[in-house]
Amino acid sequence: MHAYEEVIDWIAAERSSQELAHYQASTAAKERVALLLRKEKTEGLLPDEKSELDHYSQLEHIMRLAKARALQHLSK
Repeated sequence: MHAYEEVIDWIAAERSSQELAHYQASTAAKERVALLLRKEKTEGLLPDEKSELDHYSQLEHIMRLAKARALQHLSK
């Protein structure tokens, strides 16, 4: 078991599987990430912006895994 799976299990357990499976980031969060991605491709990011984008990417990966786990729970 990977260390991050503990976090995934916690997220899945603390939320209803239905709620977690349908979670969407806010419009503001999506717009911020889109801005950072555009800026990364065009002019480059400042160190704090790079860190923010990296953290988002890690969280997105964890949420995808948690959603997959929640969907497994729903299918049982």
